[in-house]
Amino acid sequence: MKKTKTIYLSYKRTLLYLTFCFFLTACGISKSIHHIPDVKHYSLEVPEVTRINDSTFSYNQNYLTKNKQQLWELYIKGNPLQLGYNNGALTQSLMQKQESIFFSKVEGFVPSKFKQRLLRGFLKWYNRKMYLNVREDYQAELYGLSQYSSDQYDFIAPKYLRNLYLHGAHDIGHAMQDLAMVGCTSLAVWNENTEDGDLLIGRNFDFYVGDDFAKNKLVEFVQPEEGIPYMSVSWPGMIGVVSGMNKEGITVTINAGKSKIPLTAKTPISLVTREILQYAKNIDEAIVIAKKRKVFVSESILVGSANDKNAVIIEVSPKNLGVYSVQNTSRVLCTNHFQSEAYKDDKRNQKHIEESHSEYRYEKLQELLQEEKKITPEKMASILRNRSGLKDESIGYGNEKALNQLLAHHAVIFSPQKKLVWVSSNPYQLGEFVCYDLNKIFSDKGLQPNHFSKSSLNIPRDPFADSEEFKNYELSKMYGKEVNEAADDKNTLLTDGAISSYQSMNPDFWLVYYQSGKYYFSKKEYSKAKTEFEKALTKEITTVPDRKNVEKYLKKTLKRLK
Repeated sequence: MKKTKTIYLSYKRTLLYLTFCFFLTACGISKSIHHIPDVKHYSLEVPEVTRINDSTFSYNQNYLTKNKQQLWELYIKGNPLQLGYNNGALTQSLMQKQESIFFSKVEGFVPSKFKQRLLRGFLKWYNRKMYLNVREDYQAELYGLSQYSSDQYDFIAPKYLRNLYLHGAHDIGHAMQDLAMVGCTSLAVWNENTEDGDLLIGRNFDFYVGDDFAKNKLVEFVQPEEGIPYMSVSWPGMIGVVSGMNKEGITVTINAGKSKIPLTAKTPISLVTREILQYAKNIDEAIVIAKKRKVFVSESILVGSANDKNAVIIEVSPKNLGVYSVQNTSRVLCTNHFQSEAYKDDKRNQKHIEESHSEYRYEKLQELLQEEKKITPEKMASILRNRSGLKDESIGYGNEKALNQLLAHHAVIFSPQKKLVWVSSNPYQLGEFVCYDLNKIFSDKGLQPNHFSKSSLNIPRDPFADSEEFKNYELSKMYGKEVNEAADDKNTLLTDGAISSYQSMNPDFWLVYYQSGKYYFSKKEYSKAKTEFEKALTKEITTVPDRKNVEKYLKKTLKRLK
């Protein structure tokens, strides 16, 4: 009887899957999954890469090198197709490694092979209109890049389509997980707020897909055949921009907003910001570009401009667009909620302000700018690295209410009028900030490998990165995984003292007590669970839903104790 039931369930699942696949095909994905961009009109020379040493590679004045701070630096030039080929040929091993890390992370989230097949089917359906919303020159560049992708993941989608999908990963992760991976902070100050009166912009990019994903940071310098040369900071395999500046002194950074899950993917936000960098010389031109692109998530794009000596936030969503510009002040602050008139009555945005950690970080920025007058690049780095809560309260390392959540992929500081950029190195934004001069990199003299940075202007490593507290924080993350796994497995018991040791590594963080409480609850040690949940409630809990979750567990525990 049991065997018959199993066969029946297997049959049912297969039928469901086939029905689902038929539904997807019927909904018009056939054209999208077979789409290949027309690249015949672009001239192409297939790169033959020269290996100069273990960490420096070149091809026809295109370079990839690794600096002493362990940042990879890439310089490429050419037409769209050539850019893609040059990028792929130089970064192939890095790009394939990044792809492997990303897809293994997805497998960790969805271990079931059956559900993975459903997910692949869903992605093909969900992304069916993406290619219609991506510029043809960017499609050509992605096609060139995709020629160097791994064969290992062809079962997910053909190489070109896979690369296109990956450029929507930030947006899809945002839409499906609703800010679970992103909580960025950015700010712009000028006039009386900076030491020399020039515009200065800082940002933390808190997009977290695991420590391995953040290891190979890529600082990319692109000289396109058409448009403005620009730099960006991201990861191998990415042609979009999440943080960047062009030679005209236009800067872009993106911060996720509160999103309704859209029905279909359109233009990835990183390709909108790429277009702004490549084609805009001032704020008005940036706004025109943002208005003509259809996006599929809500996002704040902080745009700084050397020519305007100003900064604004372009707030985009699938059905609305607003521009937030300040009056009678010379600073713009951006976390993860909208501020323009266009969203003043938006209920999702209002709820997000009330329930998330966005407003708290916004207030922390205000507090720090009251304390720190006349901001310099060094002071900006200090703001981005700040780990405390309001009124300097210790809220635990890794708390999303802190500006520095100790999970940032990177931090960047821009000086648009001077065309200088500082990029953080590992770990997080704690490592040395490496300075780059775009006037020098994009000069007519040409560029040589190992001549990218302007090291005399580097900002030193944060001493916290070498402290005992930081080592304990890193250990506590590993301990946290063990505690969670033990809570989920009835047969796993932690050794005596494991919980107290775990908590001592990050004693001000609410999550260590919540996770400990869940462990004791799973083992039916309700008195201990009660104590831990009560401790968690005395700490600075990240969001309103998180607090409600702790309260729910405490209520369940108290019922068990009656």
